[in-house]
Amino acid sequence: MNAVRVLFALSFLLLGGCLATLKEPIPLGETAPRHLLGAWAGTDEWGEERFLEITRKADGGYHALAWRERLDNRDRARGYDFSVARHGERWYLSVAAPERLGGNFAFGGFELTDDDELVLYSLDIQQVQAALEADELDGQTVETEEGDGVLIASPLPKVYRFLDDQANSDVFSEVARFARVTE
Repeated sequence: MNAVRVLFALSFLLLGGCLATLKEPIPLGETAPRHLLGAWAGTDEWGEERFLEITRKADGGYHALAWRERLDNRDRARGYDFSVARHGERWYLSVAAPERLGGNFAFGGFELTDDDELVLYSLDIQQVQAALEADELDGQTVETEEGDGVLIASPLPKVYRFLDDQANSDVFSEVARFARVTE
């Protein structure tokens, strides 16, 4: 599989591999921890330096600017609108995926650590495919320019039940880790 998962849009889900997508986004309106807002710097799983600037939108969603190489390189930033939801102990996000990655809405997770870090997670495609084959989730494998991804057709409550099951605790893989930027 090629490396291109939407880095939390953001390239947050940073475009870095095959995606797990949903047909519908997480609904707008849930408020993420205020600490999510602001500027972040970090390194993705391929060792590339990444930057994010996250703001809240008037409609209840969020917007992230994502770029790489240098903190002052905002002129090359890409913007991503995303929504969040908390279920159980986890925070989730969804962001529109580009057509070349199958369209729909990329789905991932995030956490804000006690060490003032933002950690982004994506779903492990092989494990989600196994869940589809075992009828734990509904959906299908989708071919994209970047490799096979998965379109999850199950409603969000069923997806959350699957993710909350301790047997599936390893379905997430860390995509990137960011530290707060204090300019």
